Amino acid sequence: MSKITIKRVYELVEKSDGYRVLIDRLWPRGLAKASSHIDEWMKEIGPSNELRKWFNHDVEKWQAFRRSYKKELKGSDVVEEIIKLMGKHKHVTLLYGAKDEEHNQAVVLQEYLKSLTQKKK
Repeated sequence: MSKITIKRVYELVEKSDGYRVLIDRLWPRGLAKASSHIDEWMKEIGPSNELRKWFNHDVEKWQAFRRSYKKELKGSDVVEEIIKLMGKHKHVTLLYGAKDEEHNQAVVLQEYLKSLTQKKK
């Protein structure tokens, strides 16, 4: 299984990023599609609009957001798609636009995918 990392989409592109997947439902502000170096945009894997708006990057809602987003991921066909990508690429970088590097959907998704792949071992 591939290595899975997370990174802000605004950070410099590095060769070590491997296959770059944007996981935000909305395209990041100020980012030109032509120069973004994004291999795939999987907006469906991001939290639902309702959950995203409710959370609104409020750290006090973080634990509840994590639980709710993981519930959404459990019922998502897109999770299977990203697992297939992980099988095809040695390194997958999940890209997100949020300013908070500790409290965002990429952190939860990375955690979720790692738990799934460890169960399969």
